Amino acid sequence: MIAISEPLPTIAQLRAFLAVADHLHFRDAAAALRMSQPALSSAIAALERTLQTQLLERTTRKVMLTPAGERVSVHAARILADLENLVADVARSREPFTGPAHLGVIPTVAPYLLPTLLPMFAERFPGLRLIVQEAKTETLLEEVREGGLDLALVALPTEVRGLVEEPLYDEDFLLALPCDHPLAQGTEPLGRDVLKGLDIVLLNQGHCLREQAIDVCREVGARATMTTYATSLQTLIQLVAGGLGVTLVPRLAVADTANRPDRLALRHFAEPPGRRIGLVYRATSARSGEYAQVAAAIRGAIEAKGLPVRVVRPAAEDGAPPRR
Repeated sequence: MIAISEPLPTIAQLRAFLAVADHLHFRDAAAALRMSQPALSSAIAALERTLQTQLLERTTRKVMLTPAGERVSVHAARILADLENLVADVARSREPFTGPAHLGVIPTVAPYLLPTLLPMFAERFPGLRLIVQEAKTETLLEEVREGGLDLALVALPTEVRGLVEEPLYDEDFLLALPCDHPLAQGTEPLGRDVLKGLDIVLLNQGHCLREQAIDVCREVGARATMTTYATSLQTLIQLVAGGLGVTLVPRLAVADTANRPDRLALRHFAEPPGRRIGLVYRATSARSGEYAQVAAAIRGAIEAKGLPVRVVRPAAEDGAPPRR
């Protein structure tokens, strides 16, 4: 590695040399660069001093490249081309909604919301290259905070400093039961106290939905006593349909009747518990303005699709800044 104090060729010197190498004539090269011949000669001489080798052979009739000059011309052409590509790439990146965007999604949202969001992203933001990662909340928040992810769809609030929280929608929880359970019959809304004494099946630790379900049970004095746990919401629903207990499920997860197990019953609550889902990103992100517009587009897509959730407008629309 070259020491930082070691003199290096400048871009101006390389451009000057490459012009001479292309034209093999100082006057023509100077005219192409719109500079004087003395300035051109001075740049070539400085480059030769920096590289400590002769690059050009000058005769009274023509200019020729030395063997070292031939090699330098190849490197100089590649360096200048890479530099032009760098400038062009950065210029493209300044355009809104272009380039890669790494989006994290919690597992209890991804299968049910992404079918609506992915077509919207393709239509509204065709220049944005979406890269999706599914993981638990703790992992996603850490990735966003450390820069591994640009955005994440998680349950709010996160209580993580330095993140902007854009609310997207509120979602009710339903009581999921086996169809032969005594509570499966009837249509009237249930009180939350029916959870007392029920065998409640939960997701494994690390899922925010598990903690939300436990909080609801704690509020009414119920306890989740089952030793059966599921690693995914789909498995949890299958366990309930198979008669292994009851659980709380987000309404969006069971909205598709075609994929709902036949032996699964659902009951509404009179005062439904639920959760708020939102988009989070770093407050220091250079693209935070774009991400706020992405959040607005997500809300619009949810409304257009008619999903069974309540879209939530950001606090900024009420004159207050988004939560950070």
